Amino acid sequence: MFPVPKLPEIARNPLAWIAARWTPAPATVRRATLSAVLMSVVIVVTGGAVRLTGSGLGCPTAPRCVGDSWVPTSAMGVHGAIEFTNRMLTYVLCAAVGWAIIAVRSQKPYRRELVLLGWAQFWMVVANAVLGAFTVLTGLNPYTVCVHFLLAFLLIVLTVLLWQRSAEGDAPARPLVGKPVRQMAWILTGATALLIAVGTVVTGAGPHAGDSSDVHRIPVDWKSVAQLHADVAWVVVALTAALWFVLRAVDAPAGPRDRTRDLFLVLMGQGVIGYVQYFTDLPEAVVGLHMFGASIIWIALLRVLLSMRERPAVEPGARSVPAPADDPGQPVDAAGVALADQGGDPLPVRR
Repeated sequence: MFPVPKLPEIARNPLAWIAARWTPAPATVRRATLSAVLMSVVIVVTGGAVRLTGSGLGCPTAPRCVGDSWVPTSAMGVHGAIEFTNRMLTYVLCAAVGWAIIAVRSQKPYRRELVLLGWAQFWMVVANAVLGAFTVLTGLNPYTVCVHFLLAFLLIVLTVLLWQRSAEGDAPARPLVGKPVRQMAWILTGATALLIAVGTVVTGAGPHAGDSSDVHRIPVDWKSVAQLHADVAWVVVALTAALWFVLRAVDAPAGPRDRTRDLFLVLMGQGVIGYVQYFTDLPEAVVGLHMFGASIIWIALLRVLLSMRERPAVEPGARSVPAPADDPGQPVDAAGVALADQGGDPLPVRR
């Protein structure tokens, strides 16, 4: 038998190898996680641009673009270039998510929850890429297009969660408002999720099919669904306003009040865009702006929900989760706080 060569540490576990040699500053971790948030929004907007320009089948096969070619040919024109560019942006998204994973894996002390959130983002990107290929192979089936869009919003949930958690500690969550107020925020979250889901049905039934050819649409009257979408939007606006008044009435901290106000303002702007696109026969640029607004509303809603509690740093003497055994990392004190290489001073913990 041939002896099995011993792989170097960087090949066995590259993340542990990096973590043993690099400790990012808290600001670096925040920038890394924010980059994933930004790219998760960009991929929603560019995916919408593919549909609005009729380029959904610009690359008619997957994973290749056409035939045996991985790239579009000159004969495929601008539609092939647009769809191929959108596919390439998936790799940029993967790079942003990868940077976030490396950053949270390398910070000290080791924070298992953040690492798991980072990997959840990665697998969500993979799942949506597979679904995107299936969407092309099924000729832009409107139902798969809807699911493809909703998975993109689940990715936004994961990126925003990691971004928020990277600025917090690991102590148990401490509510900042009473249970009835938190329940009201969850009702608002459910209504907003319904608003986005109905919006995908409007898309699946509307005139922007995603390709210039005859593409199957959801067999409902899109104007009736658009009216339902508007009705749900007004419910969300009313719930947001009610939540803001309740937060003021109970003298809630500034964080929840300010984020609820921000959500209300974003909803007002999105409502204006929505009515403009409806009464101007759905111009592509305005529809694209509406999709961007939907992403911003979702992020603003998640920030409202997360502002209802705080996660302080772990108190001294509390037990922390150790890093994996193959990652020596930095020495830690009894509280699990990493010590600097020189001087033995604890590294600051960002709240």
